[in-house]
Amino acid sequence: MNAYLYAGAAIVALVLLRKLQVRLRLSRAKHPSIAGHARMSRRLAGLIPFYEYGEDEAFRCDGADDALAEKRQQAFERLGLELRAKAPATLVETQAVEPDISDMQFTNANRVPFQFRSLVQNTMPLGGMADATDGVKVRNLDGSWSFDVSGSYGVNLLGYDFYKECIRNAVERVDALGPILGPYHPVIADNTRRIRKISGLDEVSFHMSGTEAVMQAVRLARFHTGRSQLVVSTGAYHGWWDGVQAGVGHGRSLDDIYMLKDMSEDTLRVLRTRKDIACVLVNPLQALHPNSPASSDATLIDGSRKANFDKEAYSAWLKSLRDVCSERGIVLIFDEVFVGFRLGVGGAQEYFGVNADMVTYGKTIGGGLPVGVLVGKAKLMRRFRDDKPADVCFARGTFNSHPYVMATMNEFLQYATGEEFRREIERADEVWNERVAELNAKLEKDDLPVRVHNMSSIWILTYTVPSRYHWMLQYYLRAEGLNLSWVGTGRFIFSHNYSDEDYAEVMRRLIKAAARMKADGWWSRTNATDGPSIKKQLLTEMLRARFG
Repeated sequence: MNAYLYAGAAIVALVLLRKLQVRLRLSRAKHPSIAGHARMSRRLAGLIPFYEYGEDEAFRCDGADDALAEKRQQAFERLGLELRAKAPATLVETQAVEPDISDMQFTNANRVPFQFRSLVQNTMPLGGMADATDGVKVRNLDGSWSFDVSGSYGVNLLGYDFYKECIRNAVERVDALGPILGPYHPVIADNTRRIRKISGLDEVSFHMSGTEAVMQAVRLARFHTGRSQLVVSTGAYHGWWDGVQAGVGHGRSLDDIYMLKDMSEDTLRVLRTRKDIACVLVNPLQALHPNSPASSDATLIDGSRKANFDKEAYSAWLKSLRDVCSERGIVLIFDEVFVGFRLGVGGAQEYFGVNADMVTYGKTIGGGLPVGVLVGKAKLMRRFRDDKPADVCFARGTFNSHPYVMATMNEFLQYATGEEFRREIERADEVWNERVAELNAKLEKDDLPVRVHNMSSIWILTYTVPSRYHWMLQYYLRAEGLNLSWVGTGRFIFSHNYSDEDYAEVMRRLIKAAARMKADGWWSRTNATDGPSIKKQLLTEMLRARFG
């Protein structure tokens, strides 16, 4: 009897040990920071209390003395007056509609670290309206023109004039049909042919946004593999839906998603050994900042933002990922909603030399109109089973394949599949790498603590010294006539119609903005401006706010 008990205990122990090994392997593949542990990050976010700096504390929270704090306050007030004077009508219209638009409230509240929110909003409110674009510039309601470096969140690859022409031509082509939904306009056939050729894949599915295209890709991968788990890399963005944002802000179960490290052998080991993984979702933009979330000035609490693009290293990683996915029957999905066409005619697949099983496109492929596209291997795109007629993978949308969108997309695709565009895009890396190198040399020469990192025409600004005030640079840049997206200096997105003269002017203004910020004392060294001191100070503040 004892022998049976011992044997049973041994079996239970082996099973438990095996489960522990699997769990440890999964834990090692997660990023060691809070960002890599969704449950923990969510709990931590729920514990952080809201508190704000008073007017005096806001200018000396890094230990600045009276003279430096007064200098900063005066500069802050001057800058506020300058920004208000440039856009009085724009501000009036923006403030009139903001209480009714939750998106506007969110973006305005998240431009800066929350401790400074009210002070900044009261002194330096920003308008969110424009009425014209021309070349590389955008005009506010006061007639003031700014150089656009927002890229319309990735849509604007070829210049606003190009997209306006696409839309005008498209309206003429399908106006006889109008906005009828259900029947397809024949232009869809040419779109499908061109997308299949670009991607090297078999079938196409049209949607209303990039988020929806990604949702359908994941749904189809689970449908065809019979597996539940989705793998995403830590920090990667794949749209706003909670199925890929398992961390802060979402209360759903986390049982069907693994957030694992980019460029990690531990991640490959998990993929090789688990049997429940349906697909791996890759956003190639992560090559610019591996294992870090999309940058925003609201997160600049200690100046530790990092960026590093190594095309060769990331290509090698994707090739290893491709091999493992092929071995294990895991669907490899490239989310090219943002980078599609910006990196190459064939997108990230062509740029990094790796083929995916499915690819999603959006933003620029719509020719300026909202759209999402999924293209994939035929065996993965089929939404029903011949042998199981009730077992379907449903996906329909009212505005999918809208005639005006399809025609506008066709205008874009005709150009994007032509020789002129190919020549342009093949030179893009060389052009933008040279421009960035020139700018960084000037910044270093002028002893300004700002550096630019780029992947083609996509930029992130980082800083060479720690500071509590890096987020202030976005306001100096706006004062110098640069139109930024709501994330501020976290991402510059240039259209490819920037001439050398246009770029030189943007470079001049950026350097001037940084020089003004330095002269106003925001980067001055104090007794609490090293990284560890800032983090310790923030922890102390939060504990005091939480527990009194």
